[in-house]
Order: sequence, then C-alpha cells, then structure tokens
Amino acid sequence: MKTKKKSLLIGCILIAMFVLWTVLIMTIDVQPVGQNGTDIGFADFNIEFHALTGVNMTLYTITDWLGLVPIIICMIFGCVGFIQLISRKSLLKVDKDILILGIYYIIVIFAYLIFEMIPINYRPIPIEGVMEASYPSSTTLLVLSVMPTLIEQTSRRLNNDQAKKIINVLAVLFSLFMVVGRLLSGVHWFTDIIGSVLLSIGLYYLYKGFVLSCISES
Repeated sequence: MKTKKKSLLIGCILIAMFVLWTVLIMTIDVQPVGQNGTDIGFADFNIEFHALTGVNMTLYTITDWLGLVPIIICMIFGCVGFIQLISRKSLLKVDKDILILGIYYIIVIFAYLIFEMIPINYRPIPIEGVMEASYPSSTTLLVLSVMPTLIEQTSRRLNNDQAKKIINVLAVLFSLFMVVGRLLSGVHWFTDIIGSVLLSIGLYYLYKGFVLSCISES
C-alpha cells in the first residue's frame, strides 16, 4: 500500500515539475535565437551548451534508428494482450496490468502528439530542411517511458533471475546511451531533454502506482 501511494505521489510531483519546467521555458530568458528567429527559453544556456556539443548527425541517425527498439517492445506487449484476448475470449479477462500498460502507452503517444501540434520551440537545426518541434525530445520521452515498463513487466513475469538481471542491465544501459546520445547529437536543446526526463518518469510512476493498486486489489 505504501509503495503504491509513494509511486503515485512521485508521479504527480514529477508531472507538476514538468508543467512548471515548461512554463519556465516559455518565460525565462526567451530570445528569438532559434531557427528563423523562433523563440527559445533559457536561451543563453541552451546556445552555449549547443555550441559546446556541436552537431553529430551520425549519433543522431544511430539514436533515431534505435528509437525503434521501444516501439518493438510496445508491440511485443501488445501481442501479449492480444493473445490473452483471443485465448480468454474477453477483454475483461486480459491481465489488468497489461490493460493498464496499453492505456499508458496510448497516453505517452497522446503526450507526444500534443507537443507536435503545439510546439514550445524548434530544434537547433533543420532535419532534412524541415523545422521540427523540439520540446520535449520525443525519442527520449519514448525510451524513458517504455524501457522502465520492460523492467517492471519482466521482473513480474519471468522466473529466471539471471534473465531478469540481464534485461535490467541492458535496459538501463540502453536508456542512458539514448538520453546522452540524443543530448550530444545536437538536434535538441538541453532543456528539451530535461523536459522529456521529467514527463516520462512522471508518467511511468503513475503507471506503476496504478499497476500496484490493481495487483493489491486482485
């Protein structure tokens, strides 16, 4: 019970921090220094950090393609739910945590689409000649939203402790590489990455809290 409430509380706090962070980006040191004179919050810091890292399109391409990994993981869990639905012949008989996971993934996608439609700022550089929304980093959001669920689901569904450890280590290392790689590739502002970290981890803790609630009730 305490773990459930703690997870929900942490999730709410992180989401609130994300909202505050977004407001700060839109109000503090906003300067028209982005592409085509678009506004960027925390402009001096973002510009200095971007000048320090430069642009590495190879790293961008690698992290972009590796962004398919969390999508594949989503599809795998989607297949798990679909198989349960077919075999048990009722949506209500699908494992509750899998149903919650599906709703969670939909919320993550919805959050991504919102910021694509209402851009807070744009990338430091055009991608293939096109200005793209930059905040929050969609790849970072996807990775940090999905990889923790892989750890959480396998820890409960796998019986092999060695396999669990390997999956946990690989998931953590992959997440770190993707976040750092995205930051150093120079296709995002530093503040974009921070926003994604706050939002994704906040959403994950809310998901975890609901799953724990579901398990305690069953």
